[in-house]
Amino acid sequence: MTTAQSVPLPRSTPSQQGVSAAGISAFLDAVASRDGVEPHSLVVVKSGTVVAEGWWAPYTPQQPALVYSISKSFTATALGLAVAEGLVDLDATVLSYFPELDADVTNERARSMKVRHVAAMASGHQEETLGAAELDETGNIIRGFLRIPPDEEPGSVFAYNQPCTMALAQIVQRTSGSGLLDYLRPRLFEPLGIDDSPGQMGWITDPQGREIGYSGLHVTTEALAKVGLLYLQGGVWEGKQVLPEGWVELATQVHVGTESEDAEEAPDCALGYGFQIWRSQHGYRFDGAFAQFVIVLPEHDAVVAITSQTPINQALLDEIWAHLVPALTAGAREGDAELAERLAGLTLPVVTERGVPTFTATSFEPVDVAQVSSIYPVSGASEARAVTEVEIREGGPTGWEIVIGDGGVDVIASLAPSGWVTTGAVATQTTPGKDHDGLRIDVVFLETPHGLVLELDPAGQKFGAVWETEPLHLPPLAELRAPRA
Repeated sequence: MTTAQSVPLPRSTPSQQGVSAAGISAFLDAVASRDGVEPHSLVVVKSGTVVAEGWWAPYTPQQPALVYSISKSFTATALGLAVAEGLVDLDATVLSYFPELDADVTNERARSMKVRHVAAMASGHQEETLGAAELDETGNIIRGFLRIPPDEEPGSVFAYNQPCTMALAQIVQRTSGSGLLDYLRPRLFEPLGIDDSPGQMGWITDPQGREIGYSGLHVTTEALAKVGLLYLQGGVWEGKQVLPEGWVELATQVHVGTESEDAEEAPDCALGYGFQIWRSQHGYRFDGAFAQFVIVLPEHDAVVAITSQTPINQALLDEIWAHLVPALTAGAREGDAELAERLAGLTLPVVTERGVPTFTATSFEPVDVAQVSSIYPVSGASEARAVTEVEIREGGPTGWEIVIGDGGVDVIASLAPSGWVTTGAVATQTTPGKDHDGLRIDVVFLETPHGLVLELDPAGQKFGAVWETEPLHLPPLAELRAPRA
């Protein structure tokens, strides 16, 4: 398999592009002081060049991140390319691409549902249907989805609905005869110089080996910024029309309203939806759970790409609107060096006030399996996976390592008495426990937004475990990373 080669975006200083370095620094201050907001990476592009970029250690530029529903926007991009090639017709019915299901789908609204309707999350259903669709007796989620009668006429009502995107993904896969990554490689990744090799990009697949479309994409932050820049430029890259002419305008305009009772708390979810793309208070955005963003700002000739672990997406958007967007046109001519130094030294919090931990070779059992069971069943499974055992032992490059068992392949990571230490796609920080007793070990799965906190009691040989944010997809812990196949 050939892969696209990486070509970096050009770089310049903020002042060279009329951007305020002090304004970007104010944004960094704001997110650092806001509870629940934990950024992992930031790339700011202005006038086609990167003017600011940073990764909060232990995160690094080379690592891909699970971007959750940003995947939807990549699926929609594949759809646009397939439409231009005559493979897919937006005005054809979804059912027409699944002729084997024709006899099973009898509801007239379901039968009339068009590709453009599911692209706009306007299938006619008033709520998420994934759980119900997964209960289909044949195990075919698309069959299950199409057999759920829409509440309203397709095209008339918005509901964020994973099977809509899954249907798009399978339509592109069926008509092109290839997976989404393979389809996008020569049409998107190669023209933009995005490395899509294993370890740099991956996509979670279903049991049939198909990318699920609605989530599961792992990609680097600079790759996100490049795709955002392509949209900003109307689908043109280095003078070549990479996306079909007119697709960006079509995909980013409001196709269905998204007003809801939560509009006051989440105003950026009430401004309308395009084809798998949200409209925003400023511009439009690709949007993933836990605040993964590609924000395209045509009025500022800018793109902002961010990954994070933030439970409420609006919290980070509020800081972007308040601090980062004004900085894009502030026209300041100073502070570049100070900002560059700060961006180079970003890190997740490093705990030092509790003193230095002491390691002893010990095996630990859970305080209560029910307590430490994570509430994230694998899609379609009936039981949740749990952290079942933890061991600290001598070994590894730092002299000590932790073994985390969940009934599958163990996660093994190095431990150090201070700061973050990285082992492959996992990083740890060890401190004395909250009462300066026992150990607290923060375990970060670097290719996802998520962190696991372990509290260890060496005297009682017990542990407790909790997710900072619970993963929405969870294979065995050792597979919490970009798929390598």
